[in-house]
This record gives sequence, C-alpha cells and structure tokens, in this order.
Amino acid sequence: MRYVVIGAGAIGGTIGGRLAEAGREVVLVARGAHLAALQDSGLRLDDPERSRTLRIPAVGGVDEVGWRTGDVALFCTKTQDTEALLDALHAVAPDVPVVCAQNGVANERFAAARFAEVQAMCVMLPAEHLTPGHVVAYSAPVPGGLDVGRYPEGVDELSERIAADLTAAGFSSLADPAVMQAKYRKLLLNLANAAEAACGPRSPRLAELAAAARDEGERCLAAAGIAVLPIEQERARRDGLITERPVAGASRSGGSTWQSLRRGTGSVEAQYLNGEIVELGRRYGIPTPVNSLLLDTVAEMAEGAEPPGSRDPAQLLAAVR
Repeated sequence: MRYVVIGAGAIGGTIGGRLAEAGREVVLVARGAHLAALQDSGLRLDDPERSRTLRIPAVGGVDEVGWRTGDVALFCTKTQDTEALLDALHAVAPDVPVVCAQNGVANERFAAARFAEVQAMCVMLPAEHLTPGHVVAYSAPVPGGLDVGRYPEGVDELSERIAADLTAAGFSSLADPAVMQAKYRKLLLNLANAAEAACGPRSPRLAELAAAARDEGERCLAAAGIAVLPIEQERARRDGLITERPVAGASRSGGSTWQSLRRGTGSVEAQYLNGEIVELGRRYGIPTPVNSLLLDTVAEMAEGAEPPGSRDPAQLLAAVR
C-alpha cells in the first residue's frame, strides 16, 4: 500500500516522513517553494529527539503521481483547498480511497460526494511548517494520535491497516468506528484557532475568548442533535499521549491558523471551523456572535496580509458585547 500525502506541510510532512522511515512507500504532493525544497534537498523533519533529512518522492500535483492499485490518498491540506484537489484527483484516480487527516468536519462530506471509499482521521499532532522543506513536530516520544475510521461510521480492513502502519511509524493510532464524534470534539477545540491567530497564543484574555467560542459551538451541535465525543473521553485519549517539548530550544509558535497568517498564504480555514458553527447557528436559531466575529477577523487579516497576534482580545470581546 502506497500513501500519497496530498499537502506535505506540518501534518502531512510529519505523517509522510515517519511512514517513510517505517518502510512504507510514500509520495508527497506539495507546491511552490516547499515542493522545490523537497525535490532539491529532501524533507527536513525535526522533533525533540532528533533531526533528519528524508529523501521522499515529491510531485507538484495529483496528476503527476502515476496512480496504481493499492494507493491511498491521504489529504492533509487546509479545507479551503480540498474541493479543487478532490476534483483533480477524481479525474485521474476515481477509485482511490481517500483519508481526510484534516481539521473540521466538512472534508469528509466533500470527499464522500466524489469517492466511494472515505476514511476520517482525527488528528492530534502538534507540528509546525514555516520554512520550505522543513517540518517540526513537537511531541515526543509519541508524535501524536491519529485515530481513523470509515465515514460516516464504522471500521473496515483499510482502517485497521492504516492504523497499524501509523502505529509502526511511532504514532498512537486506533481504528475508531465513531471517529466523527471525535472529530466534532476536535472541531470545538479548533474554534480557538482563530482567536489564537488573531491575538497571539500568549495574549491576555485569550482563554476567555476561546471559551466563549466553544460555548456557542456546544450549543449549536446540541441543537443540531450531532453526537460529540464527551470531553472526559477526549481528555483520557489525549492525556499522557501529547507531550510537547522544545525543539532546538524553541517551542511551537502557534496552531494551524496562526501558521497560515505567519506564512502569508492569503487564506485561512476558519470558514470551515468557526464558519461551521455559524452556519449551524443560522439553521437552528442559535446566536453565534463570537464565532462570527472571529471568522470575519481572521479572514480580514489573511486578505490584508496582517501578521498573527495583531488584535487585542479585550477589544474583540467588547465588540461582541
């Protein structure tokens, strides 16, 4: 089984790199300066215990892969890029299984509209990608948890094989028949990403802003009747698994949305995180002023190439009130 990692950034680079180290066949799909660095110098993968450079085949698009029977498409891109890539993938490999190792809950819906075999993966993996060709994973000795299951529910032989390969690569990975419940819990946690990106991870009152966003999310999911993994079970899965440590004396700067603003990509995934809650709020009559403000704020920052940490959480809270 060959893993084609579509989006070889912080998450995809760590997963693809470790799978390759474990003897699994891997192809990385990347773009721009990152692709050039991967092709010229290889993938530099750092963690708290070591640094290494891995020579892994890298291509610039799904049409360059040379798809074959037994391949698995592992999506690790931001959600705003998913649909266009799914369309391109369907044109060249319409029968390939798709695994969504991404934040949010929209990617699986997008994939299931195009592909018969879709697996959902709940990603707990603190990693960073700020420099072309370079990915840093901050948890050791276990880099992260990657539970996987069929979408919308259940497990099958492919789920079990993926979990086994990821375990062999050093991750904690379970075949979870209720993985979407875990992904909805992760969605609630990810509502803080926009607040962290706007105000900075060490900004005062950030926790208050993030808690207000999560409270809205809890109420919207409850109104929609969506099953969510209880927080106690999420903590039990995470505790003792994710152990963040400095790499080369430096701690992780920020989460995925913070990194998007830091790299100046021009877009953020908040539309599919905070925006998911805003849409549910509209549908079920639940006010979502905090998530609406956070969504508008980071979208404005991305469009204007504003650096992360430029906004004051007290002013954002005051605007909501």
